[in-house]
Amino acid sequence: LGAGGTPGQAGRSSPVTVPLSPDAVTQDEPSEWEKTELDQAQVEQRIKEYNSQINSNLFMSLNKDGSYTGFIKVQLKLVRPVSVPATKRVPSLQAGRPHPQGVKRRTSFYLPKGTVKHLHILSHTRASEVIDALLRKFTVIDNPRKFALFERSEKDEQVYLRKLSDDEQPLRLRLLAGPSEKVLSFVLKENETGEVNWDAFTLPELHNFLLILQREEEEHVRRLRHRYARCRQKMQEAL
Repeated sequence: LGAGGTPGQAGRSSPVTVPLSPDAVTQDEPSEWEKTELDQAQVEQRIKEYNSQINSNLFMSLNKDGSYTGFIKVQLKLVRPVSVPATKRVPSLQAGRPHPQGVKRRTSFYLPKGTVKHLHILSHTRASEVIDALLRKFTVIDNPRKFALFERSEKDEQVYLRKLSDDEQPLRLRLLAGPSEKVLSFVLKENETGEVNWDAFTLPELHNFLLILQREEEEHVRRLRHRYARCRQKMQEAL
């Protein structure tokens, strides 16, 4: 959607569903290794092995209460623009007021391709909380339900994607998988379930979608009329 929800800018986006990836195979269930349950001693051993394999200072740390903290890297692959707050300063109409009055607005832009963010999270941090944290980092004010966190893996030259449920714990998956990005990486995408969740959109966005549909319908009707007019003309010429 365009800045301030203007219809002209809104025409650059589409309310229809967007495929996850043309070369990816989607998975519904976690892999067997992701269902592994670790006791305290195994968690401590896994953390030591994980820290010995990384080439940075993004270590995992075991806490006294048995939880652990660490970093995950999330790549943002968003097709649609995101909305951020904007403030337009309007001069006051009342004489003598020293400060202009701020009017809250929203503007939208496309996040650059390949945008990556590292997050420091706890072992019990849920996928839905990771989405919330990412949106706060980029001051995105869109409804979090519009987005979903996916795990990405590569095996036998094939890419696999699986949408994480809200309650899954990304840092636990990172520990089980190890530091290899091919075995496991995280991607933030639009939440596509086959149907559009219209309740997650604001009124200005829904109005813009209606404008887009109206323009598409008008263009489709115009092309149909033009095609039938040409057929009618050729028939009349033949007569």
